Amino acid sequence: MLSAERVAGLMDEDTAGIMVTNPNTLGLFEDNIRKVAEIVHARGGLVYCDGANMNAVMGVVRMGEIGIDAIHLNLHKTFSTPHGGGGPGAGPVCVKKHLEPFLPVPRVVRDGEAYDLEYNFPESIGKIHAFYGNFGVLIRAYSYILSMGRELKTASQHAVLSANYIREKLRDVLHLPYDRPCMHECVFTDKFQEPYKITTLDMAKRLIDYGFHPPTIYFPLVVHGAIMIEPTETESKENIDQFIATFRKITEEAKETPELLRNAPQVPKVRRMDEATAARKPCLVG
Repeated sequence: MLSAERVAGLMDEDTAGIMVTNPNTLGLFEDNIRKVAEIVHARGGLVYCDGANMNAVMGVVRMGEIGIDAIHLNLHKTFSTPHGGGGPGAGPVCVKKHLEPFLPVPRVVRDGEAYDLEYNFPESIGKIHAFYGNFGVLIRAYSYILSMGRELKTASQHAVLSANYIREKLRDVLHLPYDRPCMHECVFTDKFQEPYKITTLDMAKRLIDYGFHPPTIYFPLVVHGAIMIEPTETESKENIDQFIATFRKITEEAKETPELLRNAPQVPKVRRMDEATAARKPCLVG
């Protein structure tokens, strides 16, 4: 979690600002973000926010009012667009009024009943190389936002509810490093499974045998043996309950038949990879 005192100690004449993710990668809301922003602004700095976790706060938090000067939106995480090779991906940047003069060109401006592209902004950083490349992705995200309207807030509420439901239903069988309500994702660890020499990776591989795509593991890096579960707003309660029941069964297997987990997955065509060899001797061609 962000410490206002530590930020104050680091902000000097050589520091341009701070980049934050809020909610953070632990799935927790940075409660003291306003205090942090005040410190940064008082010393001439800017606050830039990674909008990776906006899925938790749409229609709930006004980023500008909590001190954010600029934020990029990960459209594939929040606004229904493809990611990477299925894209191209896109991350539009939103800024407060005092940064508007520096935005790239061309800009879409209204000209009577029509729209035009305007280049005449002397303080602009210039043209972005991929301006035309991701246009379709931006339109798709904008269409999604228009179609959802006020229900965007409901989507965030469902995402937060689902994550906290999982958190409460698994907290007695998986270690919870931060015992407080989460936002759209909850982070567990494999601490309770250590006596049986079962790791986060073992449990993730075993989930595959039950037909579940494993959640993010070993991230964030500040949590040893991290298991990050992010159900999003789209999963039904039936699916979430099935996932919870399966994970609980896997923790029982860790105690009673740990070899099942160490040898998982067994159902898919492709079994567990030799990850050490893959890292040391990567095969980079077909």
